[in-house]
Amino acid sequence: MSKIAVFGAGGRAGRSAVREARRRGHQVTAVVRDPAKHGDLATDGVHLVAGDVLDADDVARVAARHHAAISAVYDAGAQPDAFFTGAASALLDGLTRAGVGRLIVVGLASVLTTASGVPLMDTPGYPQEYRSFYLGHATGVAVLRAAATGLDWLVVSPAGDFDHDGARTGRYRTAAAEAASRVSYADFAISLLDEIDTPRHHRAHLGVEAG
Repeated sequence: MSKIAVFGAGGRAGRSAVREARRRGHQVTAVVRDPAKHGDLATDGVHLVAGDVLDADDVARVAARHHAAISAVYDAGAQPDAFFTGAASALLDGLTRAGVGRLIVVGLASVLTTASGVPLMDTPGYPQEYRSFYLGHATGVAVLRAAATGLDWLVVSPAGDFDHDGARTGRYRTAAAEAASRVSYADFAISLLDEIDTPRHHRAHLGVEAG
């Protein structure tokens, strides 16, 4: 049994990660901006706390005595590049100081490369109205890649998008980016926890889809 801190636990990906971690018997610290809005997360084995993913001191405080962390953070009101670079920097600093060994970041398929080696966001016909958001995610990944750190990090994203109504099948597979690819939140969470329980990929961006 491990202690896992889930930053951004109030969103769909974060909540799925909390559920899967508890299913496996891990103790979970669910980190959100406002615990009053997410009281339902505070169940047996889940400690609900307030935390600021942009503040390295706060990250270190929350993550102390934890074995691993998952970041599923998002702020619709923030400038994407500033938010994702700030979160990556604070997580690298704070988790390292807290002695956390493994970080799994929920990424974005748009910046994952296709089988031909081109980022999905640059393929013909891919929607461009949210390009600043895609690029914001990319800058966060770039911070991780450039860091000289002992923290073992991994970015995991759907290979295409989430199947928002999809059920838990217990199966998934790794895949290059493909716009039509889908994976349920529950199966995606399995991929996150597998990479904590038995790490197989390191310092990379991994895509997963329904298996």
